[in-house]
Parts: sequence; structure tokens; C-alpha cells
Amino acid sequence: MNIKFKNETFRDDYTFKNSSEAIRRFPFPFNEDKYMYSVNMEPHVPAGPPGHAYNKPIDVDEHFVAEMADRAKVLKEDPLRYQALPHMMAAQWDTLELLMESQAAGYPEHFTLEKNGDQWRWINRPMGIDQTFTFGDASTLPMEPLEFITRQAQGDFVIVDQRDGQLWCDAGMVTTQADWSLDFDIGMNFHEWHGPVPLAHEIGVFDRALKFLLNLQQGRPVRRLNWTMTINPRLDTSPENYHKWGPDRATVTPENVGDKVHLRCELQTLWRLPRSNAILFVIRCYLIKMEELVTVPKWARRFHRVLRDLPPELVDYKGLTRYRPTTIEWLAKFDDGQPTTPGIYPE
Repeated sequence: MNIKFKNETFRDDYTFKNSSEAIRRFPFPFNEDKYMYSVNMEPHVPAGPPGHAYNKPIDVDEHFVAEMADRAKVLKEDPLRYQALPHMMAAQWDTLELLMESQAAGYPEHFTLEKNGDQWRWINRPMGIDQTFTFGDASTLPMEPLEFITRQAQGDFVIVDQRDGQLWCDAGMVTTQADWSLDFDIGMNFHEWHGPVPLAHEIGVFDRALKFLLNLQQGRPVRRLNWTMTINPRLDTSPENYHKWGPDRATVTPENVGDKVHLRCELQTLWRLPRSNAILFVIRCYLIKMEELVTVPKWARRFHRVLRDLPPELVDYKGLTRYRPTTIEWLAKFDDGQPTTPGIYPE
């Protein structure tokens, strides 16, 4: 499939928008008319209608080039969005191999990986990159292997090291996060970096998730969907830049809600890495404005009901308080009260 990459922005003039194809492939995160935190892990295998975000192990879409340009801007402003502790070099090479192989196999018209023993050649046509290097020798790349490849892959990437019956956040590239900080979380264990999440600890979600992930097997990646909401199609909603995006929550009106309010979905995939035995946590962000979402009637009905009935603790945690009533009222006119079919896919 030859993807038509778009020239668009996720800041300032906000020219980002989804094509009709991108709307249909959006990983809508609600499989029923209500929502509560759960482990909700499933095998990460190809699934869904043709072209859906689930269809390839590592997804590349029309926003690839624009997202990589935005990542470069974030890193120029704040280099600490990429960090890796010294003992994570083997995991860095594991991640580079996984991402290169996945992109080359899934999108051969855009990416090529040639291997001759340890001598590799990587071609990224959309970004104009042609790099020959020695696998395992960081001096043959222009930067550390994790930074090199995650400047060329959509989503955020966290590598967690497994030791002492825990998972530790020890490396990452994080520029599209939903209000959390790699610089703050680096070196923390699984329970510590999930500490702020309400309700989930009380019902044991993270204890079950940790037990599950400690037993994750190589070659059997898993996935789950998470979500929040964002005003304007801004990828970088980091705590470091809260002063830039936080005030936007007060700008929603009944007249602009359809254009400004975005559902922000994270397709989270987890991979056991072969050499290091670490786990790669891929957090791929997808954005869809309300005007685009309601073009799928099932999603319009369901999201209205989910947002209307969301527990107060989650409303507060996700930062929805100021504009949720306006959004619910706007969505209500698209909810005819009819039942919705199970699952996340459009009807």
C-alpha cells in the first residue's frame, strides 16, 4: 500500500485532520457503552477490517512524516524527552531491530532493511534517510540506536527492564504523551510510575497487569487501548509544556466543540525483547476530532454514553471537567438511543 503522507501541523495553526480512510481505521477504544479501567490485554495479531490500525505489528499511516517533524521540534526544545540508562544498550539494539524489521516487512514501498551479517543498510524513503551501519556498534550511527530509530517511528517508546520481580522504566522516547513525564518517571518501577491513576489501584488492575507482563513471552506481543481527550490536535501534551496546552481547556464553546475537542486514543503494544529480556512498551497516539468521530454513527452514540456516565474520579483524572458538559450536550444530538453493536469497529 502506497501511503499518501500529509503535510500538517500539531501546534500553532493546527492543520492536522484525518482523511475518510484514517477515520475508518481509527482504533476506537470502547467496545461497549460504558468504561472502567481494566487490564484488557489481548494478543497483538493482525485483526479488523482491511487497513485498520491493528493490521500491522507497527502501524504507519498518513500522519507519519508530519509526526516525525513534530518529534524533531520537541527534541530540539527539550532533549530530555529521550533518555536511556547505560545498562539498556542491548535493549536499544533489540528495539532498533524490531522497528526496522516491522516497518520494512509491513511497508516495503517506503522502508527497506538490507542485512549482510552485522552490516546493515536502512532506507527510509519518506524521510530521505539511507544509513549503513554495523549492528551492535553505536559509533556507526549518528546517535544512540534507540534515538535513531524512534525518530523514525510513530508513537512513544518506553523500554522497561525486568529485575527483582518488578519492571523498571529505564529508557524511552516520549514526545506525544498524555500529561506524564519520562524525565520524572525514568528509573521508577511499574507501580511507582502508575501511582497517580485513580480507582485502578483499588481494584487491583496494576497488580494483575504486572503479573501478566512479567510472564510476557518473546514472539507473543500483546496490546490494549487507552484513551483521554485533548483540546486541539496537539501531540505534545506533556507536563513540561502544560502552560502551552492547559489553558486550551477553557476555550471550548458550543460553537467550536466539534472542531476543537479530540478523542485521544493510545494503542499500547508490549513486546518481549530477545537479547536483553526487557519489554518494549509502544504507546501510539491517534487523534480524532468530534466532527470526524460522529461520521461513524455507532461511535457517536457510544462515546456520548461513555462520556455521560464516566465516574467522577476519571473525569477529574483525565482533565475533562471544564469541557465535558459542553461535549456531552453536543454529542447528544447524534445519539438516537438505538442499541450499539458489540466491538470497536464501525458498522
